[in-house]
Amino acid sequence: MKFEVTILGSSSATPVFNRNPSAQLLNCNEKYYLIDCGEGTQQQLTKYNLKATRIDYIFISHLHGDHYFGLIGLLSSLHLNGRTKSMQIFGPKPLLEILEIQFKYSDTVLRYPIEFFPIEANESFKIFENSELTVKTIMLNHRIPTTGFLFEQKPRQRKLIKEKADEIPMAYYTALKKGIDVELPDGKIIKSEDYTTPADPPKSYAYCSDTMYDERYFSTIKDCDTLYHEATFLHELLDRANETHHTTALQAGEIANVVGAKKLLIGHFSSRYKTLQMLLEETQSVFENTELAIEGRTFQL
Repeated sequence: MKFEVTILGSSSATPVFNRNPSAQLLNCNEKYYLIDCGEGTQQQLTKYNLKATRIDYIFISHLHGDHYFGLIGLLSSLHLNGRTKSMQIFGPKPLLEILEIQFKYSDTVLRYPIEFFPIEANESFKIFENSELTVKTIMLNHRIPTTGFLFEQKPRQRKLIKEKADEIPMAYYTALKKGIDVELPDGKIIKSEDYTTPADPPKSYAYCSDTMYDERYFSTIKDCDTLYHEATFLHELLDRANETHHTTALQAGEIANVVGAKKLLIGHFSSRYKTLQMLLEETQSVFENTELAIEGRTFQL
């Protein structure tokens, strides 16, 4: 199963130095989940050959413009291109009013329905579930109500051993993949463990958008496989980070250590930094398995 994220935007506040505001596309078994939608997101999707028409779920972390100013444009383009299937949007309750006002005064009636799910930022909730994954909110600490999102794969079925699959009728495949032994008509017992191998363990991806260092959300992201965490400033600007409720690169690495993350991606870089190597090195000084959330890169989760 595919479980990967493509970075569409990694800048904080404003587009600068060929970096766009926050947006990521999660691909879970060819289903697309858009995480935040900063200005220019639909252009980034086109640039990286990712079809916006395949997005059925959008998650907005909070109502600072660099995380949702691209949403109206994206929804409008999908309308103009003839979309008819519904779009599920998860975000702060006032976001629905913002969308309705925009469409009202542009005299736009979308060809497709929007299913809006308001989310609260006062504690962690499960907000979405399908056959492949669950999504929980992460209670962050920013200047306005803000949530991150924890995407967790569901346990998968065992894998058939291809070389042995032809030895048994196809009708028994489902039971064997579920770990169930089966009895053939002649009385022979086929053991699941002899014809299948264990499934890959389910993976998790934690998206922590804008927040200052706050231990209250650490339990929600504990032991995640891949952690994306904002790292807006170098640690020499800790006072500025605290003032604006952001995190330093050093703190992002410390958080990854404390929660036991296996891998860390850092992003939401301040426009003051033309190059990002110093931010990466600072984070790696405390958490070595760190990479920059560079636009256009796809990370296997």
